[in-house]
Amino acid sequence: MDSTVTWFEVATDDPDGAERFYGGLFGWTFTPGGGDVMDYRMISSAGAERPSGGLFNTKGDFPAHAVFHVQVADVEAACAQAESLGGKVVTKVVGDGSGTDFAYLRDTSGNQFGVFRQRG
Repeated sequence: MDSTVTWFEVATDDPDGAERFYGGLFGWTFTPGGGDVMDYRMISSAGAERPSGGLFNTKGDFPAHAVFHVQVADVEAACAQAESLGGKVVTKVVGDGSGTDFAYLRDTSGNQFGVFRQRG
């Protein structure tokens, strides 16, 4: 699955409105996924075995956006390669061996996207 778009995220300060919009447009369903830490809702398509995206409540702290995420074998290596190709690392979180490593990058046109590696 490396180098494949395997996750997407919609970020908004109106998650209930986004649920109505995307649920009505695409038939997506939403389930809580952020625990007590954040309002993050898992997005599933009709008939899907597992969620393929998330809806993040920004609470107005971040601009609304939609972004795709590409699964990679090594987040740090992907960041280094992106920079060597003229891209920029916006945020990088690499853990201690468990959980998920991820980074948000910008391509040479300024488009933001994510890369991640699920550990464990």
